Amino acid sequence: MSDKKAIVKWAGDMTFIGESPTGHSVVMDAGIESGGNDKGIRPMEMLLLGMGGCASIDVVMILKKARQDVVSCWAELEGERVDEHPRYFNKIHAKFFVKGSNIDPKHVERAIQLSMDKYCSASAQLAALADITTEFEIVS
Repeated sequence: MSDKKAIVKWAGDMTFIGESPTGHSVVMDAGIESGGNDKGIRPMEMLLLGMGGCASIDVVMILKKARQDVVSCWAELEGERVDEHPRYFNKIHAKFFVKGSNIDPKHVERAIQLSMDKYCSASAQLAALADITTEFEIVS
C-alpha cells in the first residue's frame, strides 16, 4: 500500500470533503431527501464519473497512438441501481462521443473495447456487479 491515503472529512450536515492521495479535493453531499443540502456530488455519482474519466483517458490515448486527429472526446454515463440496500449499480451504459477529422469508426470501437476489457480499472471494478454496455458516436 502507498503512504498516501484518500481522506474523507465531514464538513457538517451530510457534506464531506474528499481528498485524493495526489492532493485533489472534491465536495460530496447527500441529496435533500437524505438529509443533505445538495452541495456536492453524490458518492455513487463519483463512481460513474470515475469510470467515465478512466475510460475516456484510455480512449483518447489509444486514438492518439492510432494517429487519429481527435479534437474532443466525452462520455455520457447512465447507471441503474438495484432497489434494495446496498443500492449498487447493476447496469451502466456509456456512450462516447469523439470529434475530429477523418476519425475511423473501427479505431474508436477498438479503443473503447481495449479500455473496457484491458485498461480501465474503474470499469473492471464496476463490472464485478454491473452489466456495462457501450456505444459511440463520431461527431463532425
